[in-house]
Amino acid sequence: MPPPKESSKPTPKGQPPKARPADQTFEEIRYLKHLIDQKIPVGVKMLDNEVVKGQIEYYDHSFIRLTRTGSPNLFIFKHDIKYVFEDRK
Repeated sequence: MPPPKESSKPTPKGQPPKARPADQTFEEIRYLKHLIDQKIPVGVKMLDNEVVKGQIEYYDHSFIRLTRTGSPNLFIFKHDIKYVFEDRK
């Protein structure tokens, strides 16, 4: 008979197993709202390393709307974004 399998992390007796971390912290939503409310200029680095600058006017679960001065406004899919940074000068 093979020996019983041991669990990877035994829990001490009388203590429930640790809870799994949350899948979503909603920090992205809070940060985007902050950028919109404060009208903070941002730079958006795309996956192809292109950088576009403007203000985030609107966001959804799948895209952001970047308003630019002197250039057309953009709807950018989030899956095409590497990161967003504040562009305060």
